[in-house]
Amino acid sequence: MITSTAWVIITAILVATSCALVGTFLVMRKMSLMGDAIAHAVLPGIVIAFLLTASRNTFPMLIGAGLFGLLTVWLTEALSKKGRIFHDASMGIVFTTLFAIGVIMISLFAANVDIDQECVLYGEIAYVPWDLWIWRDTNMGPRPVWILSLVLVINITFITLMYKELKTYSFSPQLAATLGLPVGLIHYGLMGTVSFTTIASFESVGAILVVALLIVPPATAYLLTDRFHRLLLLAVLFGITSAVGGYYLALWINSSIAGAIAVVNGLQFALVFTLAPRYGLLGKYLAGRRIQKADPVLVSYPTPK
Repeated sequence: MITSTAWVIITAILVATSCALVGTFLVMRKMSLMGDAIAHAVLPGIVIAFLLTASRNTFPMLIGAGLFGLLTVWLTEALSKKGRIFHDASMGIVFTTLFAIGVIMISLFAANVDIDQECVLYGEIAYVPWDLWIWRDTNMGPRPVWILSLVLVINITFITLMYKELKTYSFSPQLAATLGLPVGLIHYGLMGTVSFTTIASFESVGAILVVALLIVPPATAYLLTDRFHRLLLLAVLFGITSAVGGYYLALWINSSIAGAIAVVNGLQFALVFTLAPRYGLLGKYLAGRRIQKADPVLVSYPTPK
């Protein structure tokens, strides 16, 4: 018999692993906040799915939210390529506009229903053990665990099948296009996995924690290695340790589980940022001292650029 504590930890690990895998590619592409944009912009899709089905069933809402996640990506790319707008500015325009549309739709058509922007921004992972999937009078366990497990399988399958293409595209989209790789398919495939990972996760843990798990573990791992496969593994490791450590920190201080996980994420990054042997503050300081001892003239009088 799996305890409620175990279900919560399993859910947190599934979210952290899925987010770390796709978040690594976002960090390498310098698109880290795309997950945040998607998490906000899918609100109209959730409302439309509710209005069409007259229910809060998960799968119609996932489909509606997923379509609006892809729409967010497409509109962002269209604005940045066809207009004189930088990519980050176009992202901000798209997701704030769509999120505002979703808020207005809720106030007009679903004001008396428990579906609001707080459901998107804040999740409560502690309630996962009671959100059960009953199939033919059989308790299958928490519904979010099944959904997140499916998302994780999809992410692993996509990354495994497209690993070389994704790696090349992450470092240089121009090189990928030159080599004849399907850049458009790779891009929208990656954005599709980001969309569904974000959507499937924020119901349990909230959009804010999803963004933290998309960005912070890959950024932490990036300070420790130059090998891409190690970067993926370390990102997953940091995500898992923050999920487990954050849960027990929340129990210790009697606080929000999602908030504690995000705090552990930040602490891990701060520790690595300070102590990483090559790219951390201490490593850079020691490297500078070694260079100064070896050739003090080189340090005192750098070559003009």
